[in-house]
Amino acid sequence: MTNQTDDQIFKKPSLDNEENLDWAKQAYEKLKRQQEEKKKEEELLNNKISPVISTNSSSSENLEINSLEEISSSVDQIDDSNSSSVKNLSPKSLDEPILGDFDDTFTWSAKVLEAQGKKLESISLEEINWLSRLQQGLEKARKGFVTDLLEKFGDDPLTPETLEELETLLLRSDAGVDATDQIINALRTRLNEEVLDSKEGLRFLKEQLCQIVEKPINSTGKDELAPQRNVLNIWLIVGVNGVGKTTTLGKLANLALTSGFSTLIAAADTFRAAAVEQVKVWGKRSGVPVISNNTPNADPASIVFDAIGAAKSKNFELLLVDTAGRLQNKNNLMEELTKIRKIIDRLAPDANVESLLVLDATQGQNGLSQAMAFSKSADLTGVVITKLDGSSRGGVAFAVASQTQLPIRFIGAGEGIRDLRPFKSFEFVEALLANK
Repeated sequence: MTNQTDDQIFKKPSLDNEENLDWAKQAYEKLKRQQEEKKKEEELLNNKISPVISTNSSSSENLEINSLEEISSSVDQIDDSNSSSVKNLSPKSLDEPILGDFDDTFTWSAKVLEAQGKKLESISLEEINWLSRLQQGLEKARKGFVTDLLEKFGDDPLTPETLEELETLLLRSDAGVDATDQIINALRTRLNEEVLDSKEGLRFLKEQLCQIVEKPINSTGKDELAPQRNVLNIWLIVGVNGVGKTTTLGKLANLALTSGFSTLIAAADTFRAAAVEQVKVWGKRSGVPVISNNTPNADPASIVFDAIGAAKSKNFELLLVDTAGRLQNKNNLMEELTKIRKIIDRLAPDANVESLLVLDATQGQNGLSQAMAFSKSADLTGVVITKLDGSSRGGVAFAVASQTQLPIRFIGAGEGIRDLRPFKSFEFVEALLANK
């Protein structure tokens, strides 16, 4: 990394540029043409050949592997002729995005992409669709935070009294003490240097919020988390029951597969019988094979053992491991996770291993306490925040980043299979503080 100042690293572009509106209009016209061309191509294709998915659906749905003896024959169902099709599987049933009207939501989404330097020729409907869902998903959080925030800022220059009210508001949104102190101190220092009007104050606040969540990300040297090509990547998905852990794994599997990574799932949450069946459903839905054992309370480590063998034999790039919904006071469950890590270290010492904690945004400070406990005992490397669409506590993202120093890697803002995407601080902060 270059020796940049904090202002250079964290200063973000603005959405206030009026030229962005023209860019948004051009983006809409481009996507409209693309969708019309795609529709014509699909019509021609349907008249000539059967869809690829009909060739692969039977094999992907039957890839439920229940024992080590079955691994070779089951995984062999993905033969060489179909491997590329399965790798890039993107069935119509997975709610492919559709271009809607040119409205305020589309305009805002396009402005966010343009502000980040996105080129018009490379803009995609998937990106627009995700940003629209993110903004809509954060509506509850925005109503509980932005309305009051804008009222506190008003139209007059910021004052010390304004900062006191802002401090209360940040704490109430579950931003946490550390993040709140950092923001208020930065604003107070800025006020001592110059007069800040409300518009500049809001822009500076956004920069500070971005800085908080970007700090742990920058420390890893990876702006976004993605599997490395042509090697084995193993991602452990951990978290307490009820946070959306298994659902998140299914969405990650779909995201990886549609991004072109060969993906395998290990259903190692054997302490909850429904979890194995749930993983199988997600595997069928995404077209990702699942290694499981239907025996009640089967040894999770043995399933991971089998899954690593299958992944290595067929050169899978990503192995997603669903672990038990462990609580920090359940020592035996924590020990089981340690056992799994030892299996990975022994069988796949060269694999890129990530341990991602899934947190429910609606739990607020309870979720933060979970993160603190897990970070001490589970070798966590990142966090996935879910259920942002059902929470008025979007500020918990800043608390997690500031107090655990763990990078937020993915966020979920909806129930659909596409409603999980890599975390980008600028997009998140703009969606949270969208003024509409």
